[in-house]
Amino acid sequence: MGHLNLPASKRSSNPRQWRLLDIVTAAFFGIVLLFFILLFTPLGDSMAASGRQTLLLSTASDPRQRQRLVTLVEAGQHLQPIEYCPAEAVAHMPCEDPRRNSQLSREMNFYRERHCPLPEETPLCLIPPPSGYKIPVPWPESLHKIWHANMPYNKIADRKGHQGWMKREGEYFTFPGGGTMFPGGAGQYIEKLAQYIPLNGGTLRTALDMGCGVASFGGTLLSQGILALSFAPRDSHKSQIQFALERGVPAFVAMLGTRRLPFPAYSFDLMHCSRCLIPFTAYNATYFIEVDRLLRPGGYLVISGPPVQWPKQDKEWADLQAVARALCYELIAVDGNTVIWKKPVGDSCLTSQNEFGLELCDESVPPSDAWYFKLKRCVTRPSSVKGEHALGTISKWPERLTKVPSRAIVMKNGLDVFEADARRWARRVAYYRDSLNLKLKSPTVRNVMDMNAFFGGFAAALASDPVWVMNVIPARKPLTLDVIYDRGLIGVYHDWCEPFSTYPRTYDFIHVSGIESLIKRQDSSKSRCSLVDLMVEMDRILRPEGKVVIRDSPEVLDKVARMAHAVRWSSSIHEKEPESHGREKILIATKSLWKLPSNSH
Repeated sequence: MGHLNLPASKRSSNPRQWRLLDIVTAAFFGIVLLFFILLFTPLGDSMAASGRQTLLLSTASDPRQRQRLVTLVEAGQHLQPIEYCPAEAVAHMPCEDPRRNSQLSREMNFYRERHCPLPEETPLCLIPPPSGYKIPVPWPESLHKIWHANMPYNKIADRKGHQGWMKREGEYFTFPGGGTMFPGGAGQYIEKLAQYIPLNGGTLRTALDMGCGVASFGGTLLSQGILALSFAPRDSHKSQIQFALERGVPAFVAMLGTRRLPFPAYSFDLMHCSRCLIPFTAYNATYFIEVDRLLRPGGYLVISGPPVQWPKQDKEWADLQAVARALCYELIAVDGNTVIWKKPVGDSCLTSQNEFGLELCDESVPPSDAWYFKLKRCVTRPSSVKGEHALGTISKWPERLTKVPSRAIVMKNGLDVFEADARRWARRVAYYRDSLNLKLKSPTVRNVMDMNAFFGGFAAALASDPVWVMNVIPARKPLTLDVIYDRGLIGVYHDWCEPFSTYPRTYDFIHVSGIESLIKRQDSSKSRCSLVDLMVEMDRILRPEGKVVIRDSPEVLDKVARMAHAVRWSSSIHEKEPESHGREKILIATKSLWKLPSNSH
């Protein structure tokens, strides 16, 4: 009686509407629940990390996908920062990757040299710091202690602690200054060498420490005014070069294998091997010949450890002495297991009759070409290197820094160009300090890189600051690295279309004048590689809270500023110093200290 009589169609619609509403409501709450899970739970973090990892792998396995991402970053259309690499990549060096290089030939240690993947073979991602990373201990305290969390690798401390290499003490690794051949400390060992070598007074300035361990020898020489560049391969002593750089000691990763080391002829006043285990007389003394190429005439060679008066190595010791005699090296001393030779000045006395079949190089072999340059089994003629370069004929330190080197004078307009370059950089660095407030004298700035160094003018202007500068000469530009060494500074050849031979987070301050010129083809305006890849590499080697200064045209810096956001840098563009001509401006960027989410470990 009380029911309203409706048509059948209308009576049946109400339940259907409620069923539809139930579905919509359930879907809504399901989406909210999924959002909650993704945002606030470890499962969501794990899924996100998995997604990021899939994206990273896709950029490495699919060159087209990677190129699309690079193009978006270059155009400023990739609004999110580039993804971070997985946690296991904290110490990644693309060109010294043991997993990749272990498949290569072991002949002459070829597999331990640089072997770089193509950009399209690598994920486009930012190397993360290790868990617990802290801003490094400032210089000079860092020479004696560093944070354990920044490089939590205990292998050297466990194996070499009894020899005074390094020790774990609470939150720190400490460095007593010892080494395998000087467990009593590098200072005591250097005092012994000073009986035979003029380590004081500025006669010696540039040194190369071969197979350096944690670089206590080079670190101790700094107090003598000697700038030692230390090198070692990436080997079983995990991260020894990274320890050296964390301490603030000049170092880079290299292996004396099948190629010349990346230095010009006659770069070093002193060359040192303390149990470096380089087989100097192997392969017809090829490695001794390379040492001879790099050692300045009148310079000193020190070898400590095997085979010098070493048990069961009589033949190797006799061969080493025979090579030195064949090259007319003067034997200064044999003190226990240490031998000291002095290289002769003037053309080699090498005769056609020697047991190693050593010959002088002919004029077709350039003495200072050394970027992917195969080792030559011939001896460099001093007369093939233009200019005065022998110890005793070049100025002592610090006069060497400002006197025009003869290897600059022999270049076209070299004298005028050198002097103008020195004035320009003195003016620019003063502007950096006074107007741009760059704190180059700060204890937090120790390891500095100039990516396009030319004559080393930027480094020379910093000579009074407590920093050292890695002067990089691009391998496709004029090879002026010899001038840098004649000034008493250090550096290497490098091509910036490849990663640099150092560990992540090793430089506090990176400077580059003309960044786009580093990747351009010489004969056209086209690029040989991507500016995005170059900036990702700069980020890899820059420490958190480190700074980058880039000088280039406004158009280039606008591109760089867009990419700076992608690599998580904060940046600003400034006017150049008023005395300078041209259109260039200055970009200053700071790398932030970011950390991986906990689920990424």
